[in-house]
Amino acid sequence: MDDQNKNLLLATGLSFLVILGWYTMFPPPEPEVTADPTVAEAPAEGAGSVPAVSAGNTGAASTAASEEAEAPQAPRLEIDTPRLSGSISLQGGRIDDLSLKDYRTSIDEEAGIVKMLKPVGEVGAYYALYGWAPGTGLTHEQVPGANTVWNVEDGATLTLDTPLTLTWDNGSGLSFSREISVDENYMFSVTQSVENTSGSAVSLAPYGALSRHGEPDDLKNFFILHEGTIRQKDEERDYLKYKHIRDFEDDNAWSGGSTVADVEKVTAGGWIGFTDHYWMTTLIPENDQSFESVIQYNSKTDIYRSIARLDTMELQPGESKSATTRLFAGAKEWQTIRTYQNEEGVRNFLDSIDWGIFSFLTKPMFWLLHNINVLIGNMGWAIIGLTIVIKIIVFPLAYKSYASMAKMKELQPEMEKLKERAGDDRQKMQKEMMELYKKEKVNPAAGCLPILIQIPIFFSLYKVIFVTLELRHAPFFGPFQDLSAPDPTSIMNLFGLLPFQGPAPESIMALVFIGILPLLLGISMWLQQKLNPAPSDPTQQMIFAWMPWVFMFMLGGFASGLVVYWIANNTITFTQQYLIMRSHGYKPDVFGNIKSSVKRKPKTGA
Repeated sequence: MDDQNKNLLLATGLSFLVILGWYTMFPPPEPEVTADPTVAEAPAEGAGSVPAVSAGNTGAASTAASEEAEAPQAPRLEIDTPRLSGSISLQGGRIDDLSLKDYRTSIDEEAGIVKMLKPVGEVGAYYALYGWAPGTGLTHEQVPGANTVWNVEDGATLTLDTPLTLTWDNGSGLSFSREISVDENYMFSVTQSVENTSGSAVSLAPYGALSRHGEPDDLKNFFILHEGTIRQKDEERDYLKYKHIRDFEDDNAWSGGSTVADVEKVTAGGWIGFTDHYWMTTLIPENDQSFESVIQYNSKTDIYRSIARLDTMELQPGESKSATTRLFAGAKEWQTIRTYQNEEGVRNFLDSIDWGIFSFLTKPMFWLLHNINVLIGNMGWAIIGLTIVIKIIVFPLAYKSYASMAKMKELQPEMEKLKERAGDDRQKMQKEMMELYKKEKVNPAAGCLPILIQIPIFFSLYKVIFVTLELRHAPFFGPFQDLSAPDPTSIMNLFGLLPFQGPAPESIMALVFIGILPLLLGISMWLQQKLNPAPSDPTQQMIFAWMPWVFMFMLGGFASGLVVYWIANNTITFTQQYLIMRSHGYKPDVFGNIKSSVKRKPKTGA
């Protein structure tokens, strides 16, 4: 292998080290320990006040006068569907208690189910509110808000077949009702209605609001994952992390006292909400409904809000009007979200999953992974199947590259002769080598192409495994029961043979006592190197010798699903390269290269 080709390989290897080193230096931080939820906190002034856009002003935001106070004595209505459990508080009609029956907090058999929404008074309160912003001829007290105590007409449980209807009369000629229904997954429909029996015309605007007290306690703060608000604005989308919400610098930003807000007018087909790693809440007005999309933060109360404020309604005496806003509150399941997008018209709803800058790769890659998993029924084998499909797709390019490498081996004797003739004249040597490459139709850089292609594929698969819910707690076999988590085995539990976990993934011990998957990765990379003799340059030889073992330790803390892919990829690549090079007359001496790499150098001296 000539110096130019070796330098290209070296540069490629160092590029890999930079990329993986970045992930190692900036891993997802450990979740902060939350306060004891049994310790009561005094509610801050204005805590939880409902944000709404003034009914007569489309360019500013105001805060309702009432406060969302904790009211444990308020009656509650049960939520019970095959996938959801929880309750709705009649104070404000808040959907503030919601758990996901299909998901547990960990893979432990005794782990509790995931709780998404929490009422005011609990640590990390998180809930959905609906109400009306007063306009001409009305005050905040004359429209239902955060603390309005509603009446229920029939039934006390929200199920798939039994919606709930809440009613409230303001005593001044306005009668309000709210119908809440839910589908078989995670979509609520909330229809707000008002009837004007007073003697004068009024104006008011319906809104939906998602309130979150502080940042989530399991915030990852990892740069490849978006956590915060997300909204669809006609054909555009905004992704704002919590730290960006606290300091708006947009032309649309509004500030008043301790509150900052970003207001955008949406013509049609928009939505707004909060997205976590695996869960999401989203307010979705009807497709043809225009509305103001508001993201708001109150520094005094540390409350974040996403608000969908619909257009102002003018009601003449004797007139009734209504508006429907859907609420998605649940798991970011690809197939479920895809159904809402394709069959129920929620525009670009699949993009609520953070596909990243390589979405043109991550989306089809996940689609293929999902369908292979449906066919096989095991995500670990699906990852291996995906690896095989990817290798088949890039095989034509790989074939040319490995054939070129085999041809380079055949030219090695002539290249050595050129070096002898050129001596120290490097310019002459390079010129004659280029003429030789041209004559033999060999591209010295072709051997690097399969490695370069792996960079975006590797990053895209890492993104897919890290952000998609389908990899969460996905089992493979034996001790590998969560492919989104690092390898749980180590020498300390005899690589999974003993019935206890190895070192915690975030501990220093886990970097030393690595699992069986990183070990297999290092061996597969090392064997792949042995298809070629070691470089003659001592520095390059040392770098190449250490590279498999550096990768082994660096990837030890990555998701085990990613390591499974890399092992499968190395194994297939080794097989392809060996067979293709043999078919072109060059027989790689794997065992000979291994032997020469461990052979001791003769001692020098007297």
